[in-house]
Amino acid sequence: MRGSPSCEIVVAPSSGWRLAIVLVAGAGLASLAAWLASSPLGAGAWARGGVAASALAIVAIGVSLWRSDRPTLRWDATQWTVETGAAAPIPGELLVALDLGSFLLLRFRPEGRTGPGATCWIPVGQRGLEREWHAFRCAVYSPRPAAGPSVADPPLS
Repeated sequence: MRGSPSCEIVVAPSSGWRLAIVLVAGAGLASLAAWLASSPLGAGAWARGGVAASALAIVAIGVSLWRSDRPTLRWDATQWTVETGAAAPIPGELLVALDLGSFLLLRFRPEGRTGPGATCWIPVGQRGLEREWHAFRCAVYSPRPAAGPSVADPPLS
């Protein structure tokens, strides 16, 4: 089976992604505020502290998802690399978490790193990438080459 040819895109911030962040964070904060408003004034300090901590967590997560480093995603027909700013390209595994046709939410796991902090979420929208979009989607869904020597490699003797 033939793999996808190499491709490279620079991910621009997606207005749809940012709108979704605002809506979900706003809904979370509104539900916390409604719960706090409906609870009796004598509700424990621990409950109010928990609500405040939850609200801060929602805002922190929203801010971290809002930021965009404009990463460069590169597929060289064998592996994915992600480059952000002045950092060296990082090889790893790129997986599709959500596919809405003109929007992809991708999960990037760098090689050799594990744990929840290693995963990087990359929202990619079609707007601004119309010319590269089809090739990029083909690369994202293309089969990865098997580990080890390929059929085309000459045998060692």
